[in-house]
Amino acid sequence: MSDGPDFKKLESRMDGALDALKNEFGGLRSGRASVNLLEPVTVNAYGSDMPINQVGTVTVSDARTLAVNVWDKGLVGAVEKGIRDSGLGLNPVTDGQTVRVPLPPMTEERRKDLAKMSGKYAETAKVAIRNVRRDGMDEIKGDDSIPEDDKKRLSDRVQKLTDEKIKRAEEMQSAKEEEIMQV
Repeated sequence: MSDGPDFKKLESRMDGALDALKNEFGGLRSGRASVNLLEPVTVNAYGSDMPINQVGTVTVSDARTLAVNVWDKGLVGAVEKGIRDSGLGLNPVTDGQTVRVPLPPMTEERRKDLAKMSGKYAETAKVAIRNVRRDGMDEIKGDDSIPEDDKKRLSDRVQKLTDEKIKRAEEMQSAKEEEIMQV
């Protein structure tokens, strides 16, 4: 007799969707400086494109300024160019081996766009969580060795886990939207 799906595995997959959502939210600019903002930036260094965190240390110097301490003085110009060409709308300033990145204040329209984008990210995470639920339910329905009463109990347990994770995704989205809309 089988005891249904591996709930630890299902929960782990659902948590993976929430982790991905958290990562996506990290890249959304909220007007506050965050080292995650420069994560997508690549720098042409030593003949290939490298992530910015492999050529220098990204730090937050104050609420509206990031600083990139470039390890190789010869790459300062490449780091500045990489940030400028990243499409993030940032204008870096070189200060010796440090590239300072002031974050301009965001417009109301841009804030609304970012809030909308956070909603899309959250919806993608919720779909991923529901897909994990579907896999768990299919496993329960497909196992003929489980009595009907147990199938119902296991299905309810999978649904309860799904509801918890979706609620968590909605809480994360609401917190991110609140952060974005703060002036």
